[in-house]
Amino acid sequence: MAPRKTVPYVSVVIPARNEEVNIGECVQSLLGQGPVKGREIEIIVADDGSEDRTASIVGELGAVNPSVKLISVPPLPEGWLGKPHALDCAVKRARGEWLLFTDADTRHEPEKLAGLIERAERERLGWISLSPEQETRTWWEKAVIPFVYQQLAGLYPFARVNEPGDPLAAANGQYILVRQRVYEALGGHAAVRSSLLEDVELAKAAKRAGVPMRFESGEGIVKTRMYRRFGEMWEGWTKNLFLLYDQDYGAIRRASGQLAGRYLLPAAGGAALLLLGSGWAAGAGGGMLSYLSWEHWRYWMRLPGKNRGARSVLLLPGVTLFLLVLWNSTLRYSGQEEIQWKGRRYRAAA
Repeated sequence: MAPRKTVPYVSVVIPARNEEVNIGECVQSLLGQGPVKGREIEIIVADDGSEDRTASIVGELGAVNPSVKLISVPPLPEGWLGKPHALDCAVKRARGEWLLFTDADTRHEPEKLAGLIERAERERLGWISLSPEQETRTWWEKAVIPFVYQQLAGLYPFARVNEPGDPLAAANGQYILVRQRVYEALGGHAAVRSSLLEDVELAKAAKRAGVPMRFESGEGIVKTRMYRRFGEMWEGWTKNLFLLYDQDYGAIRRASGQLAGRYLLPAAGGAALLLLGSGWAAGAGGGMLSYLSWEHWRYWMRLPGKNRGARSVLLLPGVTLFLLVLWNSTLRYSGQEEIQWKGRRYRAAA
């Protein structure tokens, strides 16, 4: 009699398109999670038309780890965007009671997944999304990434997102843990097939449906280095920022005015008065720059501890680049121009 196959308790789903730099370390970190409720997890990598060694790397890992499975995503159908389609194809092969959607650029700390699921079941949650700890190495990563996430924390505070009576909803697609039956009841990724911000849209649907859910920091559980090249970062936030501001032109104008008034104008005005003026003008310029130093310190204090190195306090470059990419995102969508991401072009419709 053939031995009965054990159904995995968790299916991890990773969409991957040209991820040879990331996919090996991501899968290895997931293999370090160990069993959940005595059952091995399964790891499904959806190779979405990669033109590099992504599929070969996953195939090599699968040859020695039967829990790692590679599927080839078929051509993109009409009406679908790439990531929702890849995830939808992978989920059809998933057998777990829980689904973990994560990205190839994530690294998972060992043996954390089981504890998170135990907590979800103890608290009777149907959904947990984590915002990964951000790794930054180049100066532009250090300038932009922490500043972007501080702005997003203001737009989507955890306390409001986790309040059932508040309509505000959010999630981070780099880590979404959801019960399989909840996911199916929401219509899965087919319900958000044309969304460039599929994680947030699915979270909105879950909150409207009354799913008990949490959105919180992933520090100590999962980390990511989102972008390795400046062009990737520029296109990535161009794709997302206008949508993260809920396509609200008024909110974007207010944010732009507040950031320019708080940081850029004091810097420019203070420097000009100090260099060109004398007497009261120089004093005023010094006062403006002192104010800016205070704002610098406040920003530094709000950074996660690991981001407080000397090179991390790049406030003015961060503000400048954030505003430029926010305006670029707004112009692309308002002008219905193309958004390019992962080698595909999408029409940006506001």
